Amino acid sequence: MRDSEFDFIRSVVYERSRINLGPDKRELVSARLGKRLRATNVDTLEAYCALLRGPGAEAELSNLIDAISTNHTFFFRENAHFDFLRDRAVPEMSARAKAERWARFNVWSAASSSGEEAYSIAMTLDGCAGSWPWQIEATDISHRILAKAQAGIYKDDTVNRLPPDIMRTYFQRGFGPQEGFHRVKAALREKVTFRHLNLLEGEPPFRDPFQVIFCRNVMIYFDRATQEELVGRLSRRLVPGGYLMVGHSESLTHINHPLKMVRPAIYQKPLAS
Repeated sequence: MRDSEFDFIRSVVYERSRINLGPDKRELVSARLGKRLRATNVDTLEAYCALLRGPGAEAELSNLIDAISTNHTFFFRENAHFDFLRDRAVPEMSARAKAERWARFNVWSAASSSGEEAYSIAMTLDGCAGSWPWQIEATDISHRILAKAQAGIYKDDTVNRLPPDIMRTYFQRGFGPQEGFHRVKAALREKVTFRHLNLLEGEPPFRDPFQVIFCRNVMIYFDRATQEELVGRLSRRLVPGGYLMVGHSESLTHINHPLKMVRPAIYQKPLAS
């Protein structure tokens, strides 16, 4: 890959997604572009860059972002967040619900990837929210990965690490052609709404604010200015006293934001004075 080609791909990806591809990502970009060259039947990176500059590039630009986006996740990843949701956030918000006139508990999985995070939130809420209605909004920039999340179908090796009671309660085992797969039961899938969304473009199409937002392992791909912009956008969507969960490898220490840290990777919006 020539420097000019890498620089062009970097600029296109940044413009579309704000993902900041540093020089250390050159090998990753090259490997993932190989798949797009085969899919578009072009022979060289030069021809692929020309395709992205052409009049019909919009669909391929979306495919490029899909290819570059990293979607590594699993059920109950960074489990301390789900413990906090169950043990502190839900009881705390439940106690405020009547006075604040909250009809339901709203959670946003802002970078939901293939759905494991959103369904882990749903399983947690199903076990602790009691009679208080709840709903989850789940968004991602990748159309491809959202389709997988909406289907809610996972291979044995993805779900087998879950406790047997979770498996029985929330998953259907596949038979025949679906042997080796498990599907999240419809009652749980119906509590999660998946939408395509670029977190840094426009305003999210949500009517109600959120008591909790999960936005984990996303900001590590952004430069500082983009991190600051994103945290500001997410903060505005939280109720006063609401919580933002970020990845344990992420920190808001070096950016300006209105939140206070209550635990590592857990931040709270101050209550209105």
